[in-house]
Amino acid sequence: MTTDKGWLSDAEQQAWRTHLDVSRLLMYQLERDLQPFGLTNYDYEILVNLSESPERRVRMSELADRTRQSKSRLSHQITRMEKAGLVRRESCESDKRGLFAVLTDQGWETMRGVAPHHVASVRRHFIDLLSPQALEEVQKSLATVAEHLHAVHDR
Repeated sequence: MTTDKGWLSDAEQQAWRTHLDVSRLLMYQLERDLQPFGLTNYDYEILVNLSESPERRVRMSELADRTRQSKSRLSHQITRMEKAGLVRRESCESDKRGLFAVLTDQGWETMRGVAPHHVASVRRHFIDLLSPQALEEVQKSLATVAEHLHAVHDR
């Protein structure tokens, strides 16, 4: 449903702008709620990825892909997190050029300590504001968009 000039209709524009507003505000609030722990949303996303991976390690190139960061940006991020003692880099035995990002014991303890606060923040600012039916509709609707974008990215 587009208008004659290809612009968004009023309803489409309202939906799009609401999505942008919610996305920005929600990520801003979640980041604010991580600040007392000295973490950013990017830090937390990396900690989650590593904590959920076998041996708490992921190849840097795969981690960059998972977090949708450039390899250069991820490298800077990992350097900062290494200095904080949260992660370390390890060489890849099978590919001497490859590197792994590995969650340290301190990183694991940080993740365990922060996760309940982050979950509470997600609940307070998103989950608990929607009925179970609305939450299911949001998930279904956004899954369609996510599937499309994953397909575009993987081309």
